[in-house]
Amino acid sequence: METHRLSLPPLDEPGEVVTFYSHKGGAGRTMVLANLAVMLARRNNATVPTLVIDWDLEAPGLHHYFKPIGDGAGVLELFEACRDQLLRRTRLDGGRDDAALAQAVLDAVGWEQYITRADNGRPLYLMRAGRQDASYPERLARLDWEALFDACPALFRVFAENLARRFRHVLVDSSAGRSGMAGICTTLLPTKLVMVFAPNRQDLEGVEALVQRATAWRCSHEDEQRQMLIYPLPSRIEMDDSAHRALWRRGDPERGIPGYQPLFERAFAEAYGMSRISLESYFDEVQLQQARSLAYGEPLPVFADEDDDRFSVTRTFQAFLGWFLGGYQPWQSRDEIPLLSAVAQGRTAMERGGGRGVSLPLARDLARLGELYRREGRLEAAAGCLEESLSLHVLILGDDHVDTLDSKAVLADLLFEQEKYGEARFLQEAVLEVREKLFGAGAPVTLEAASALAATLAQANQIPEALALQDAVIDAHQRQLGNEHLATIESLAVRADILCHGEQLEAAVDLLEEVVALRSMLLGPEHADTVRTRNMLAQARSRSKQPGISAGRDMHARDIEEAGEAGEVRGKEREPERRRERGHGHGYERGRDNQGGGIEQPHAGYPAQRGRQVGSDEMVVDGGPSPSRLR
Repeated sequence: METHRLSLPPLDEPGEVVTFYSHKGGAGRTMVLANLAVMLARRNNATVPTLVIDWDLEAPGLHHYFKPIGDGAGVLELFEACRDQLLRRTRLDGGRDDAALAQAVLDAVGWEQYITRADNGRPLYLMRAGRQDASYPERLARLDWEALFDACPALFRVFAENLARRFRHVLVDSSAGRSGMAGICTTLLPTKLVMVFAPNRQDLEGVEALVQRATAWRCSHEDEQRQMLIYPLPSRIEMDDSAHRALWRRGDPERGIPGYQPLFERAFAEAYGMSRISLESYFDEVQLQQARSLAYGEPLPVFADEDDDRFSVTRTFQAFLGWFLGGYQPWQSRDEIPLLSAVAQGRTAMERGGGRGVSLPLARDLARLGELYRREGRLEAAAGCLEESLSLHVLILGDDHVDTLDSKAVLADLLFEQEKYGEARFLQEAVLEVREKLFGAGAPVTLEAASALAATLAQANQIPEALALQDAVIDAHQRQLGNEHLATIESLAVRADILCHGEQLEAAVDLLEEVVALRSMLLGPEHADTVRTRNMLAQARSRSKQPGISAGRDMHARDIEEAGEAGEVRGKEREPERRRERGHGHGYERGRDNQGGGIEQPHAGYPAQRGRQVGSDEMVVDGGPSPSRLR
């Protein structure tokens, strides 16, 4: 056979090899691959070279979606040729390492000649399963895949590397089940694995076992220590049957239905060594609906869905590509992905010398990402983002700018949540001092800062100071807003928290009863804030009945009275000497690296103004009163 070399030049960076696998037939695996291949080849004005490989040699059918002219050789003929080359070279190349031997074999057989163009309007290419003549079944039966691997273990890995040097995307249609061919496609070839499954017990058992096998193989073989991302893709989902759709997604142990979301969450947590992950956001978007366009013949829906409305199959594929193309993990939420992209672009612009017009949007995006991580419970990642954001605010706006103060306040809240009370207090005192100067002692933002500091003081067991500070907040709210305003009620709830922390439980119970009554009247008895306060009240009542509590309850009564009489309240009169002694100009020492709290892209450090090294940031939280700060 005459060798026809590809005209495609090598890529600047290697592409990726992706295997599409299903445990059983009927899940729509080949159809999914074909649609995604067309979408990928369309990208960047149809300039992205994409190759599809039909490795389902027992039941080849991928070529029907593209209909190249005539029949031709493919995967079977390629590896028949590799087998013959290995038989001839084994004695001659005994001293050559596996990778070099594999490359020599692939060069000798001319692997490029087995690839044909599948679309004349896009850079889309096809490697068939093989020439479909009368000898095909017999030739397939004679090819021993395990013997081929034993003769040259690096052959399939080096083959994948050769493909990735020419094609941005290589999509491999694997055979179903647990055959040797399926093992090659799912463990040796890919950098990504797409697991297409229908929601039934047999499919779920099969894909769960494959996650374990594929990841265990990569971890246990020294030559295969490559990252592999796994993307589950539920298919054949009936969109007009919400009850069964939810049942098979969430599961029902009593009915023996595992639920594919908890199944993959457990499998991924174990495979990647994580304590807990959530695929909630991913499966909210990625469920391939059963559609008439997918059920008959081989026409691809992506050719027909020109309008791309929210009910189209193409929209589901686009949602999937949101994770797939960027190399994002399925447990990263759909809100995180655009923020990560914006942060990466902003950091690149900063490295190129971007000024205020770049740094402030980057600070905003970092703050939003930090708040997202905080809501998801990823506190260390949140801290990294917020610290970098604050560095940018200080650099561009200065320590005392309103936005910088807001950033400090949000970071202080996070530090409080992490139980780093000393660091939180330092920031809170700085915020309170400047807000008093800028806005006055009775301004809402100043009162918010005072209440936050009071909660932190309580954690340091400075109960008299905390109560005095919070009483000043309550008094200001009552004068400005009245006794039944939500902000006033929230300030009473914070005072009750402080009383509970100081074991002054009788006073806390009385105050919590008042808060429950007010919240029930204004918000309703079943509102989340009402329920939360009712639970606190029950806990306080229970603790007040425990022996030995009453003595501790009155320990601070005299101190509180004296503190109130002495006027230990917030503002300039509240320990200015202590603030100076703490070194207000020294800043907040972070001791963190510059990895962005879980963001993979590195970023540059930002110099602080006036010699102050500030490495934290915060974001204003929109909405009503913040939840209770004390634990």
